[in-house]
Amino acid sequence: MTVTLLKSKIHRATVIKTELGYEGSVTIDRALTRAAGMYEHEKVLIANVNTGERFETYCLTSNEPGLLCLNGAAARLASVGDLVIVMAFAQIEEAEAVNFSPKVVRVDARNRILGQDLSRVV
Repeated sequence: MTVTLLKSKIHRATVIKTELGYEGSVTIDRALTRAAGMYEHEKVLIANVNTGERFETYCLTSNEPGLLCLNGAAARLASVGDLVIVMAFAQIEEAEAVNFSPKVVRVDARNRILGQDLSRVV
C-alpha cells in the first residue's frame, strides 16, 4: 500500500507578480524549485497565508531570481505581496514513509533561500 506524504515545500514565499492573461500555472525561480526538489509541470498545492485560500496548479520554472508569479485563474487567488506555501506531494510505500522527511525551503521577503530543513516533520 502507498500513502501520500508531503514531498517538499517552499515556505512563506512572497507573490511577486500575477498574470491573469497567461495560461494557468505558477512560475517559480528555478533555484527555489531545485532546492525543493520540484519539477517543471509538477502538480502543486498552494496555500495563501494571507487569505487561507488553497488551490492546485502546476509549476513552471524561470531564471528570474526570486520570481513567484501566479498565472491564469490562479492570479485571482492571491495578490502581489501575499505570502504563500507551495507544496508538492508524493506516493510512498508505507515502509519508506516511516523514515521519510520532506524538504522544506525557507525564504526571505525577496524569495531568497534562507535554508533547507531536512528534519522529520511530525
